[in-house]
Amino acid sequence: MFITNILLKKAKSKNILVLMESAVSGHQFTSIRERLADKLELQRFDPYIQRMCLYRERKRVRSLN
Repeated sequence: MFITNILLKKAKSKNILVLMESAVSGHQFTSIRERLADKLELQRFDPYIQRMCLYRERKRVRSLN
């Protein structure tokens, strides 16, 4: 490996943008979490069913600065 490859390598970001999806209705929104943290699961108000429900992390969207 050349020294130039080591010097030009990009640093990984600390946070990532993830897509959250409702376990009941399929409503989606994006959230930010740390790269090394576990997958998110949280309760939030779902506008489709007008109740609180469980949201799970569905997929990673992109890296953030």
